[in-house]
Amino acid sequence: MNLNLMMNDEQELKPRITVFGVGGAGGNAVNNMIEKQLDGVEFVVANTDAQALAQSRSTSRVQMGPKVTEGLGAGAKPSIGAKAAEETIEDIVDHLMGAHMCFITAGMGGGTGTGAAPIIAQAAREMGILTVGVVTKPFQFEGTKRMRQAEEGVESLQKVVDTLIIIPNQNLFRLANEKTTFTEAFAMADDVLYQGVKGVTDLMVRPGLINLDFADVRAVMDEMGKAMMGTGEAAGDNRAQEAAERAIANPLLDEISLNGARGVLINITGGYDMTLFELDEAANVIRDKVDSDANIIVGSTLDPEMEGSLRVSVVATGIDASAAHEEVPAPRRSMAEPLTQNPPVARGQEEAAPQEDDIPVPPRRAPAAIAEPRTQEQAPAAQQQDDLPPPAWQSRAQPRAAAAVQIDDDASGFVAPKPAGGDRGQPKPEVLDRLRKAVEHQGERQAARQPQAQPETEASRNQSRMSGLGRMLERMAGHNEQGGGGQSKPAAASIAERVNERVAVRARQEEVDFDDLASPEQGDDNVEIPAFLRRQAN
Repeated sequence: MNLNLMMNDEQELKPRITVFGVGGAGGNAVNNMIEKQLDGVEFVVANTDAQALAQSRSTSRVQMGPKVTEGLGAGAKPSIGAKAAEETIEDIVDHLMGAHMCFITAGMGGGTGTGAAPIIAQAAREMGILTVGVVTKPFQFEGTKRMRQAEEGVESLQKVVDTLIIIPNQNLFRLANEKTTFTEAFAMADDVLYQGVKGVTDLMVRPGLINLDFADVRAVMDEMGKAMMGTGEAAGDNRAQEAAERAIANPLLDEISLNGARGVLINITGGYDMTLFELDEAANVIRDKVDSDANIIVGSTLDPEMEGSLRVSVVATGIDASAAHEEVPAPRRSMAEPLTQNPPVARGQEEAAPQEDDIPVPPRRAPAAIAEPRTQEQAPAAQQQDDLPPPAWQSRAQPRAAAAVQIDDDASGFVAPKPAGGDRGQPKPEVLDRLRKAVEHQGERQAARQPQAQPETEASRNQSRMSGLGRMLERMAGHNEQGGGGQSKPAAASIAERVNERVAVRARQEEVDFDDLASPEQGDDNVEIPAFLRRQAN
């Protein structure tokens, strides 16, 4: 009997969004989003601390670096976090398989989030996933070292994500008061991520007046650099304008504005009482703040529970695009400045060359010093008679030749008396024979030592080979220590290769599993029945 299995295409055609929490801050953000029961999103938590990972509410967990950290954390060292992420890159790829969009949330300044978030983002980019980073920066009271690590982590993460949203924790003091608890303050920061993800998912999942698909979201957020997310909600007569102004004036985000934004995604959510005039008013408030040539995509969803109120969600991307293009040529010009100074330096060296020729001339010989200026005066006189302009090097070569002739003449007159007593400077034949014998004897000693030194070289080569084999085994085990120096950032090519290999392996496994399900009778013919079972059957 043949079995015809049909795959359910409805789930595959639906956009899949994954929120990947990295480190302690990322895990807490995921827990807060799970509490708010956000639909249409899959949550994954990755951490080097096994104890913190066990307290996560997410069912999908990744224990990073079990051999590097042994589940004890990264110790606020980004290099350890990067090694841990590279060790478990296969598990990370397995959780990212099939995703269309990935939000990577982490706290910059520590060890796991700062070091592992760029590795995970790079793996997602290699798989063709739209990657959005939402990170926090430490408080000022945490010190300059942690802030410096956070800046380095943000810089490295921005290179491997499509869009990056930065939330400084110091901005929490703008909303917090004396009675605000520590947990409530961090919940405010996590709410930025929650509202941004909710605004994107509502556009694609919830039915509305103006529906948007995932391609529209990718067009706005693909390779756009820094971005901002904001949500505003208001009620009353002027609810559209108030909600739009609150959305673009988020006090928690970094010091950025909508001026010059290249892509804007607007989601206006309201009840069935929302009018066309209100939608137009809210969209125009945001349109006036961004660039005139910006790619603006407006969507509207309906929520029966929001009768009498209006919510506006804004995702603005490419905010630093114009500033980045203006700042790129600046270091190039400063780097090119020393190159413009090279020709004068070369000419100065060429002009100083005749002085180097004058150094061997003995200072006692006045004729050599006097004759040199005369040749320089005679050379232009002879050249002025020609109609053609002389080459630049010819005037400099003539003084050198004249000085050399004068030195040779003076040297010949000075060395003339040497032949009379030349035997004093030449070695005797007996001395030459002794030197030859000594050289031959030294050669024999070296030849005798070579067989003994050769095993040492071979042993050293074998030792180097074994050390290379050991390093290869360590890389296979997941340590990947480069040169024993503990480099903080692994090679980008190695991560890309491992990601591609893992994706290919998973694709082959899925094909094999499907073939086995489609034709289960193929494996029945190859099953061997033990002898004692055949006897019992008889």
